[in-house]
Amino acid sequence: QVPVVESGGGSVQAGGSLRLSCIASGVNFDVHTMGWFRQDPGKEREGLSWVSADGGTKFYADSVKGRFTISRDNAKNTIYLQMTTLTVEDTAMYYCGGGFSGGRWNDVRRYKSWGQGTQVTVSS
Repeated sequence: QVPVVESGGGSVQAGGSLRLSCIASGVNFDVHTMGWFRQDPGKEREGLSWVSADGGTKFYADSVKGRFTISRDNAKNTIYLQMTTLTVEDTAMYYCGGGFSGGRWNDVRRYKSWGQGTQVTVSS
């Protein structure tokens, strides 16, 4: 498993930006692919983005493509999600997924580790 802790959430106005961070503990972080998800109460967890172990391959959900950017710094055991042009529809709890076991990148069942999440609230 790859224990993770998310941070960086907050309250912003529509059109604003935030950068989320996810720090992973343990060893061999640079061999793990990681993903970002979000969840509204009563809804399924939605896959937003995925990054390969070396950072060279990235996937995005259509809902965030062109607005969100995933990146990682293996020297810091950290992945980031830069979010721009935020809308009220982006309001949710955001989670970092670790321990990806392969398969569809946006399938929550493929991840073994989740943090507590960080809340993002966008107001109009």
